[in-house]
Amino acid sequence: MTERVRDEVVITGIGAVTPAGIGRELTWQNLLAGRSGVGPITAFDAAHLPTRIAAEVTGFDPRQYLDAKRVRRSARFSQFAVAAAREAVADAGLVVGADNAGRIGVVVNAAVAGFDTVETATRGLLATPEPVTPNSYFVPSSLTNMPACEIAIDLGLHGPVNASALACASGLYAVLDARRLILAGEADVVLCGGTDAAITPAMFAGLVSMGAMSERNDDPPGASRPFAADRDGFVFGEGSVVLVLESARHAARRGVRPYATVAGGALTCDAFHISAPDPDAEYATAAIGQALQRAGVSPDELDYLCAHGTSTTANDLTETRAIRAALGPAADRVAVSAPKSMVGHLIGAAGALGAMVCAMAIRDGIVPPTINLHTPDPACDLDYVPHTARKLPVAVAATNAFGFGGQNCVTVFRAPQ
Repeated sequence: MTERVRDEVVITGIGAVTPAGIGRELTWQNLLAGRSGVGPITAFDAAHLPTRIAAEVTGFDPRQYLDAKRVRRSARFSQFAVAAAREAVADAGLVVGADNAGRIGVVVNAAVAGFDTVETATRGLLATPEPVTPNSYFVPSSLTNMPACEIAIDLGLHGPVNASALACASGLYAVLDARRLILAGEADVVLCGGTDAAITPAMFAGLVSMGAMSERNDDPPGASRPFAADRDGFVFGEGSVVLVLESARHAARRGVRPYATVAGGALTCDAFHISAPDPDAEYATAAIGQALQRAGVSPDELDYLCAHGTSTTANDLTETRAIRAALGPAADRVAVSAPKSMVGHLIGAAGALGAMVCAMAIRDGIVPPTINLHTPDPACDLDYVPHTARKLPVAVAATNAFGFGGQNCVTVFRAPQ
C-alpha cells in the first residue's frame, strides 16, 4: 500500500455567533476593543436567583438563516451553528456541488446540547392545570449530533459528519478531530467547531448550587474577571464558532489564502474529579507540552496563548501553574489573554472561539486583552495583556480548553506558509 503523503491542514473560513456580536469581524473587533457582552438575563425571569446575569447572544433571528419549518423543528444551539457555518463557508469561498459534497465533512460538538428544549418540554408536561404537549421534534432537535447534521442538511454535505461531547473542551476538540479526518484522507474539507445555548432556569439553579457563578449582578460588564484577586465565579454564555479546515494543497488549488495552519494538538485527562481540575496541573501541563511537541514548536517560539481563563479560582490557578510548568522560562515572555472576560463561558463553543482568536491574531498581528484585571491575583503572575489589546506579530499561537471531568485539550496554530 502506498503511504499517503502527509499534508498540512489550514483554516480558510470562520463564522461566529457570540455575545460579542453576530459575525466573525464584529465579534473580533469587539474583543479587541474590550467590550463586554455580559448583561442581565433576558431568556427567563431570574429574579429568584443569586446570579441574574449571563452572556447572551442578542439580535439573533433564526429566520434569517432557516425557513419557518426548520426554525420550529430546530433548537437554538443548532440555529447558531447553521448561521456560523454559512458565514464560514462564504468566508472560505467554498462552493458545494455534486463533485465535492461527498468530500466535505462536519464535526461540530456541544457540551450541554439541547438542554433548553428538554427543559421546556418537561416544564410543559408538568404544567398544571393544563399540560402542554411538546413540539414533535423536541427529541431529535435536542441531540448532541444535531447541529452537525443540520449543517450537513443545510449545505448538502455528504462527507463524514460526527459530534462528540468533551464538556468545555468540546469545541476545540472538534478542530483536532477535523484535522485527523483530513490527514487520514477521509475528507478534503471539514467544517468544525462548537455550539451551545442553555441559558435556562434549571441550568442556572444547578450552577448556582455549585457555587461556580459570579453574583456581580450590579456590574455585569465587570463580572467576568479571569486571573483577578477579586473574581467571584464565571459567567455563563452561549454561541457558536465554526471554522473551515482543509488541506493546504486543497486550499492552494482553490487559490485561497489561509488564516493559519493547525499545527498540532493534544488531549489528556486529569482523572481526578468530575468538576474540579487537578490542582497539581500535571496533565494540563502534559497537554500543553504534547501539543507543542506534536506541532514541532518549542516554548521559545510561542508568541501568544489564548487561555481557558474561566474566572474561577480553581481554573485560574491551575491553568497558570500548567502554563508555567509547560513553557518554563518562556512563560514570562508569552502573551496570555482570556476572551471569557468579555464573552463569558460559551461552554461547547468556548474552545472553538479560542481557535478563532488564535487565527485572527495571526492574521492581524494583534491579541485581545483580558479586561477587568484591576487587581491581579498574586498567584497568577503571567502577562495576561490587561485591559487593552496589544499589537504583536503572532507567528505561533496556542489555545487551552479544559472541561468538567478533567478534559484537557490544547491546539497549536502557525502562520500559513
